[in-house]
Amino acid sequence: MSEQDEIRAIMQMVPHRYPFLLVDRVLECIPGESITALKNVTINEPFFQGHFPGQPVMPGVLILEALAQAGLILGMRTMDADDGTIVYIAGIDKARFKRQVIPGDQLHLKLSIGSAKKRLWKFNAEAWVGEQLACRAEMMAVPGAP
Repeated sequence: MSEQDEIRAIMQMVPHRYPFLLVDRVLECIPGESITALKNVTINEPFFQGHFPGQPVMPGVLILEALAQAGLILGMRTMDADDGTIVYIAGIDKARFKRQVIPGDQLHLKLSIGSAKKRLWKFNAEAWVGEQLACRAEMMAVPGAP
């Protein structure tokens, strides 16, 4: 799949748009199991103007949002949904931030399905920069109606 086709596929599954679409590419997705996606972090991100001037750091809540969007893609591909179904975040537990994410970093978003019941999915989520863990969390999601 070309880069252009990949971003179009992401945009069909994730309802967010600039500046809130935080997944640039899916590197690997095994439906029902796991996903690895990529967010290129650039100085052009609008949040860097105010977080923090002179020492830009990606807000932790946006790292979690990027992980949630990757989880949404995994959920959509697992359900083989192309009918407008959306997967909503239902909770985040045990979120820990281990490293700052700064302009120039490539954030690798790695999620695996911990459990999947009819209406509640649990993901083990990690965001990595190179070999360094930036964030770890347990996330819960529920599929919504189209």
